[in-house]
Amino acid sequence: MVDINPLVIFIASIFTNNMILSNFLGMCSFIAVSNEIETSFSLGQAVTFVLTCTSLLNYLIYNYILEPLGLEYLRYIIFIIVIAAFVQLVEMIIERYFEHLYFSLGIFLPLITVNCAILGVSLFMVIRNYDLIQSVLFGAGSGIGWTLAIVSLAGMRKKLKNAKIPKGLEGPGITLIITGIMALAFLGFSGIVQIQ
Repeated sequence: MVDINPLVIFIASIFTNNMILSNFLGMCSFIAVSNEIETSFSLGQAVTFVLTCTSLLNYLIYNYILEPLGLEYLRYIIFIIVIAAFVQLVEMIIERYFEHLYFSLGIFLPLITVNCAILGVSLFMVIRNYDLIQSVLFGAGSGIGWTLAIVSLAGMRKKLKNAKIPKGLEGPGITLIITGIMALAFLGFSGIVQIQ
């Protein structure tokens, strides 16, 4: 168990150890869905919910089933199965009760399953030897940080729609440049708190 205050882990996972801007995990949906602020925020909420819940489930499965049985080597497969099942559940709930959101997110909702940030959180919590509270707050903070980054990018992309951008930089080019600048800006928070 790592002796770090869970609140420090939570804040660090939002700012200094942001999954997108520090670890560059979860970039595919980050770039593809960040055209509209509302859609980005909705996807961010879904990712935050999935990250928080799957970090809890994967912690319990790893520490109370896999480790006692000596099956730690199965963690990748088990984590992916848990994430896929949970995302499927979330997708069915959103389709049933939030049909507009379901159609606006489109293919990117089921792609949360293969969002490497979600698997990354589960693996980081095992590698860093977090306890239950630390793991859940790390998952929640990582989701909030992911949401903060995608909504910020969506806002900047909305402003850029009316800007004159050189032809070669339109689309993904300017998006990657903005992401790099955002990563540098978030690097400024590294003096506040850092987790490894």
